[in-house]
Amino acid sequence: MYAIIATGGKQYKVAAGDVIKVEKLDAKEGDSVTFEVVAISDNDKMVLGADAANASVSGKVVREGKAKKVVVYKYKPKSGYHKKQGHRQPYTEVKIDKITA
Repeated sequence: MYAIIATGGKQYKVAAGDVIKVEKLDAKEGDSVTFEVVAISDNDKMVLGADAANASVSGKVVREGKAKKVVVYKYKPKSGYHKKQGHRQPYTEVKIDKITA
């Protein structure tokens, strides 16, 4: 059984026991979280939309962290302009406990 959940403007395909990295959530390490279910599948049967509204996916926050640094370099030729910036996107790592249909 797997489900497709939506969080942080993205969708993830998850199954029980998976560990996923999602956009930073307002939860501490060890807290349990529930996600909005977009679709759910039980082997050969797929349930979408309003029929999947009563389904839920719950998980536990494993840790919070930052992704690898992305370097942003702006440059304009012949004018001497250049600017270097770095960015590390924060994320929350969640272990999926169970999927209820």
